[in-house]
Amino acid sequence: MTLRVAIIEDSADLLDELLAFLRHRGFDAWGVRSAEAFWRQLHRDPVDIVLIDIGLPGEDGFSVLDYLHEIGQFGLVVVTARGHEQDRLQALNAGADLYLIKPVNFSDLAESIQALGSRLRQQKPTERVNPALSAERPAPSHWVLQNEHLVAPSGLALPLTQQEYRLLEVLMRNRNEVCSKVDLHTTLFTDEGEPELHRIDVVISRLRHKARLHGITLPIRAIFGKGLAFLS
Repeated sequence: MTLRVAIIEDSADLLDELLAFLRHRGFDAWGVRSAEAFWRQLHRDPVDIVLIDIGLPGEDGFSVLDYLHEIGQFGLVVVTARGHEQDRLQALNAGADLYLIKPVNFSDLAESIQALGSRLRQQKPTERVNPALSAERPAPSHWVLQNEHLVAPSGLALPLTQQEYRLLEVLMRNRNEVCSKVDLHTTLFTDEGEPELHRIDVVISRLRHKARLHGITLPIRAIFGKGLAFLS
């Protein structure tokens, strides 16, 4: 089975070189230059292994690494110019499987990816447990926020970060109504100055991807020029 690899690297030249080499070596690879672009494409093109540069514009590599590790579905390789031990330890503690310092030997990188892929295939997938549900309790007839989970009408439960919980709390409190991204930004990023509305798109993209991994399709719709709505 061909390994699917995504690369997040802000250097256009290095990204092109890595993609060309990995594709030549038989990997199914795609790449982007920012975390925001990664979340958008990941929803369409699933992968097995992600190569992450730490020094990214906007959302940095540590944030991406931490979130992907929480999902728990990926092999994670950091490829960075940061050689400090503190950065390496932070990345490993955040869930990185490998920490490689630029410049990397492309052949060594390809062999490391292949070895990581083999190791991931040998690992048995862990069963997902929905702690928000009990065997005796019937599934709800509508969407419910409960115990840091979103429980779908099907009975499946989606674990949420605090940020995701706050976002859904606002959307579900205003079901079938449009919530502006400015208001959502104020709720999620209370200590920020000028709103960076693309950050809402990042949170939504992450949440949709995690929901899909749990077999859930979220009824969140983007209303062009207005905001977001939870339709139920």
